[in-house]
Amino acid sequence: MRRLVLSLLVLLTLLATCALAQRGGGGSGSHTTTTAYVGPQPSTTGAVSAAHADDEKKVDFRSQTVLVQVPTVVVDKAGNHIHDLKKEDFKLEENDKEQKIAVLEEVTATNAHLTQAANPPGTFSNVTQNGEAPRNVVVIALDAVNTPFLDQAIGRKQLVQYLADNLNSVPVLAMVVIGGNGVRTISGLTNDPDVLLAALKKVRSELPTLQGVDHDSLALAGGGANTGSGPILSPSAAIVSRGTILSQGSWDPTAALRQFVVQGDASYAGYAQDRAVENTMQAFLSIAWSLSGVPGRKSLIWATGSFPFIMDSPSAVPGGYLSVLYERAMEALNDAQVSVYPVDVRGLVNMSGMGDGRSRGTVNGQAMAVRNVNRAWLQGSKVDTLKDFAEMTGGKAYYNSNDLSTGFKRAVEDSTSYYLIGYYLDTHNTKPGWRKLKVKVEHKDAEVRARSGFLVTNATMNPELTQQADIGFALSSPFDSTGIPLAVEWRETSPDGDKKKVGFTMHLPATGVTIEGDHNAFNVDFMAQAVKNDAPPANVGSTAKGTFTADALTKVKSDGIFYNNSFHLPPGDYQVKFVVRDNLSGRVGSVSAPLTVN
Repeated sequence: MRRLVLSLLVLLTLLATCALAQRGGGGSGSHTTTTAYVGPQPSTTGAVSAAHADDEKKVDFRSQTVLVQVPTVVVDKAGNHIHDLKKEDFKLEENDKEQKIAVLEEVTATNAHLTQAANPPGTFSNVTQNGEAPRNVVVIALDAVNTPFLDQAIGRKQLVQYLADNLNSVPVLAMVVIGGNGVRTISGLTNDPDVLLAALKKVRSELPTLQGVDHDSLALAGGGANTGSGPILSPSAAIVSRGTILSQGSWDPTAALRQFVVQGDASYAGYAQDRAVENTMQAFLSIAWSLSGVPGRKSLIWATGSFPFIMDSPSAVPGGYLSVLYERAMEALNDAQVSVYPVDVRGLVNMSGMGDGRSRGTVNGQAMAVRNVNRAWLQGSKVDTLKDFAEMTGGKAYYNSNDLSTGFKRAVEDSTSYYLIGYYLDTHNTKPGWRKLKVKVEHKDAEVRARSGFLVTNATMNPELTQQADIGFALSSPFDSTGIPLAVEWRETSPDGDKKKVGFTMHLPATGVTIEGDHNAFNVDFMAQAVKNDAPPANVGSTAKGTFTADALTKVKSDGIFYNNSFHLPPGDYQVKFVVRDNLSGRVGSVSAPLTVN
């Protein structure tokens, strides 16, 4: 139905445009030899025109001290990690300008199991470990949003093969599925291969967001392809209108009908791609927040079919409301030291339209040649985007290979040993956009893998901008966020008419809160939401902000911060989400807890 509505809207736009074009200019009997396009003027370069962070407003830094941390893997030609390097062995550049390295630490991670903090009855916590050594943590995300249905099964089969071949060296692994209804856990953090294999065998393929959308429509929606009847257009023009509908002052109904079909599919493809971007970036944000309290570099193996949008540069953002989500997710991945390793589970890909049953139109001549060019562009753009996205986070993309287990293995090995390099950002430079990073090592035959840069925008550097969105997302996320250690305890329950008053206490250590300036300023949001299937959610919470006196600060550093509140609920079974957000740093912590009201 959505596809039909979009197609009808496109047809109405075409008819209106044709009518206006035939009325305009020259009067009766006049002719024109121009080609009419709906939307922006065609691109003369053929490059994809995308939204860019460079075009945003100048950055308003809320903190004058920003430490940029860059996890850096250094290996030799054989892939062996190089150890015992010193600060003078490294050179770090931001936008080709050398930076003073303030922090250098060599980190060796273990495969030891993560321990969950022991909680007394009625107490719940998001703390996974206390001051223990960094773990080699790997999350495998099976992407059902951007991966063709049949290829999802191939990816799972290759993952089973990897686990079977590496039973004695499995790191701390978790597995999730990114689906159209969000991200869900299929196995928590464990290094027991039997548990992982059992969970993996229960996973079934899902219909991807772009199910039924052919490659030709995706190429048109991407904005870098050609219909064969005009020059290459920008993305917005590609989605709205493609091809010639006016020729020598007359309307060609055959061309208009052809455009109606093609443009309708391209419009639907653009709509579906927006949904895919949203689902994918929400999943990355949830995963990053869930790992933000786990120390050390983490690997995210992304078993996918493609990235949901085309980037022409690392500064590209999806545009509209999706830009803030994208920028926030990228920041969260970097802050949590999560490097993404996309593994293209499609393996070797043949994009020719000759053997594609979904290809519409003629299968020979100029039209087929144009479609093949478009498809080649689409495939090349998908691969380039996977590579760029991996490098942006310090990972590596694996594609055009049916041996997927090699990609899994390399991603696991990278986080076993690395260097953590830090420098202080120049906050006087308020220009938004992509800050390119380059790490060089003075060592023979050294290969370096570090993130290629980071986005500096208001969404990434100004915590005030995303305050409400962060809280709402944390409340709805299926995972607990670990950026702030948080413990919750149920307290007394007392009658309240036909309801019950249920008290609770939220406790966080002083280390979880930013205390700023000479006046010891703080600003923290506390929120709790109780959800029952047959009732609207119940919300309680408030913002605590102000300054600590010297005596109060001493007590906070000793005992932490306590927040007391209560729900007024009718009897029933509830799932409660507790969220705390430090508004000076943007860090988030959350805990889920069941509640039964009798």
